[in-house]
Amino acid sequence: MGIPDEHIHPVATGVAAETVAKHWDPQEIVFYSGWFCPFVQRTWIALEERGIPYQYVEVNPYKKEPHFLEINPKGLVPAIEYKGRALYESIILCEFLEDAFPERKPNLLPADPSDRAYARMWIDYVTKNLVPASMRLVQAQDPEQQKEHLKELLEFQRAFAAQVKGPYFLGEEFSLVDITLVPWIVRDFVSAEHRGYRREDAGEAWKKYADNLVTRPSVINTSSELVHYYEIVHRYLKNESQSEMAKAVRAGRDIP
Repeated sequence: MGIPDEHIHPVATGVAAETVAKHWDPQEIVFYSGWFCPFVQRTWIALEERGIPYQYVEVNPYKKEPHFLEINPKGLVPAIEYKGRALYESIILCEFLEDAFPERKPNLLPADPSDRAYARMWIDYVTKNLVPASMRLVQAQDPEQQKEHLKELLEFQRAFAAQVKGPYFLGEEFSLVDITLVPWIVRDFVSAEHRGYRREDAGEAWKKYADNLVTRPSVINTSSELVHYYEIVHRYLKNESQSEMAKAVRAGRDIP
């Protein structure tokens, strides 16, 4: 999330810092992370949920050091180094963890192929609708545009909430559908404070679902103190961020 690196708090804080402290030792998986990034939080939650050993390495993606660029030529987090191979893209990494560690429980995708395809359909919905709508609202500068984007976001959230079986999207089991979305729910305080957003305006079903998601231990354990997120988001609120996500939203492109 692109602000000048001197303004980014260098490490995770709060509960997330306690999680990082447990993962300094070398492991088969090296997890390259930026504590502030919602895409990172997806993969981090998956690692924590499934109890997969990993070594946490904090990266400043705005200082693209040579070794990290060898891991991910795009220079973006998250990325994983595993058995000498470099892997990246948050959802791909979550699915990789399912495939590489099938014995680790819980699994985050259903075993049944049809159910798994259904989950992927809604992961795609989150990726193509809910996340871009959230960012369009945050980055919008014109008050009328903000109203339109707020209306759009609430409509997407209502449609999604209508499919939630409860307490999680697929029912009793927390899944990759929930993981794909929850980092933006963690950060919806930005729209609440600056764009007039309220969870309850998307309906009771959405509010109940969202409120429940943010209490999941793996979500709490990968979340830093809110004060440091403010240092990141102010450029988005001014639509001045030069992150790849912000640039894609401005250009009307798919978020990379």
